Amino acid sequence: MDIGKKIRALRLGNSLTQEELANRLELTKGYISQLENNLTSPSMQTLFALLEVLGTDVHEFFSKEEEQTYVYKKEDFNEKENLELKHIISWIVPNALKYEMEPILIDIEPGGQSVIDDPHPGEEFGYILEGQITLVINKKRYIIRKGETFYYLANKEHYLLNNSNQNAKVLWISTPPMF
Repeated sequence: MDIGKKIRALRLGNSLTQEELANRLELTKGYISQLENNLTSPSMQTLFALLEVLGTDVHEFFSKEEEQTYVYKKEDFNEKENLELKHIISWIVPNALKYEMEPILIDIEPGGQSVIDDPHPGEEFGYILEGQITLVINKKRYIIRKGETFYYLANKEHYLLNNSNQNAKVLWISTPPMF
C-alpha cells in the first residue's frame, strides 16, 4: 500500500494544500510533503490526527478498497426481449439499481412500444439515437425524432410508441432506477 499516495489523494479530495493541512495539524509543509512522498512515516498519534482532519479513520484508511468499474463493454450488458411489445431492452450499466440513475437502451420495432409505466417518483430522460418515437404522457402524445431528447417528471402514466415504419433506438435514463 502506498500510504503517501493515499494521504495525498485524501488531502486533494478535501481541497487542501499541503500548507493548509500542515497548519491544521501544527506540522510543517515540508513534513507533509515527506509523508506524501514516502520519505518518512508518521507516528501513531500523528497518523490518527492526520486521518481525523482528512475525514477518515484508520480502519477505512487501511481497508482494501474494492476496484471500482468505470467502463462497461457490450458483453457486460444484459438484454431482455419482449416479443409481445416488440422491443429489446439493454441494461448498459450492470447493477445500476445501486446507483442514483439507471440508463438503458431500448430498441422498438415498428408498431412496438415500451411497457406502460404507472406514475412513480423520479425523473426520466431520453435521447433518440435512431428513428422516431412517440412519447405518451397521460394520454398526450409527443413525436420525437433522431437527435432530439425528452425529459419529464415520472408522476404521470408514460410510455414510448414506435408508430413509424423503421426501428427506433432510445437511450433512456431513469432516476431512481425503475426499469
